[in-house]
Amino acid sequence: MKRVLVSGGGGFLGSHLCDRLLKEGNEVLCVDNFFTGNRRNIHHLLDNKNFELLRHDVTHPLYVEVDEIYNLACPASPIHYQFDPVQTTKTSVIGAMNMLGLAKRLKIKILQASTSEIYGDPEVHPQPETYKGSVNTLGPRACYDEGKRCAETLFFDYYRQHKVAIKVMRIFNTYGPRMHPNDGRVVSNFIVQALQGKDITMYGDGMQTRSFCYVDDNIEGMFRLMNSRDGFTGPVNIGNPGEFTMLELARQIIELTNSKSKMIFLPLPQDDPMQRKPLIDLAKKELDWEPTVNLREGLVKTIKYFESVI
Repeated sequence: MKRVLVSGGGGFLGSHLCDRLLKEGNEVLCVDNFFTGNRRNIHHLLDNKNFELLRHDVTHPLYVEVDEIYNLACPASPIHYQFDPVQTTKTSVIGAMNMLGLAKRLKIKILQASTSEIYGDPEVHPQPETYKGSVNTLGPRACYDEGKRCAETLFFDYYRQHKVAIKVMRIFNTYGPRMHPNDGRVVSNFIVQALQGKDITMYGDGMQTRSFCYVDDNIEGMFRLMNSRDGFTGPVNIGNPGEFTMLELARQIIELTNSKSKMIFLPLPQDDPMQRKPLIDLAKKELDWEPTVNLREGLVKTIKYFESVI
């Protein structure tokens, strides 16, 4: 039995990862300051003898004994990460240093939950791991984009300089149960608006594209990466290569919710990427991983969750 630390374990992805790790027979130390995480996400785990919750901010050092670390701590939606951009950068950068320092001291593996946002508004489509990105360092999204880019740099410097065993995962748009209803992400936005009969807010002309990965597929990829062969560091894209316009997504959600909502069109936010689609050849080769849940199937499950919480 391994004792596994999950920073950001009270969040959307973190809580699903805690579920998976416990199911695999591990002890889990869930670390979260609940800035964006929600205790409701892990409430069902509090009585599990193999689960421990520690309220802690990763920008401060942490001294615990564990066998593996998954570093997921960071606000991940524009509304949340732009609310306190300085703290967002500190969480990505100082948080990564603290988690890497712990991994170095304990001589253990550590996985970084990085992001497709490190590619910025891409000039290469779809995006391979070799693409270096097109990011505006001065814009309102930079606190997240550049914070995650710097975290990747730190991970590879600790790997080269201190021989820390690292795994770096670039997460593309992920959705599913336990998303925050007000996190500003497009799937949760559209579903909540449709269920409440409100106008669907479409930014730009709705022709920008995203690729949506259901949460169970994401966690499977994360688990396989942590347990991949020694020496394989990544970075590796984890996402669903199915590509949809925002208009296509909105129409599917309106249909699935039987909503009477109408679409309204608003200006596109600054630096909002026009295209996002992962190349997942590396994940297929190294992890024998590819997504199994299609968008319609995943939306049905996600809508059912939101019907129970709003």
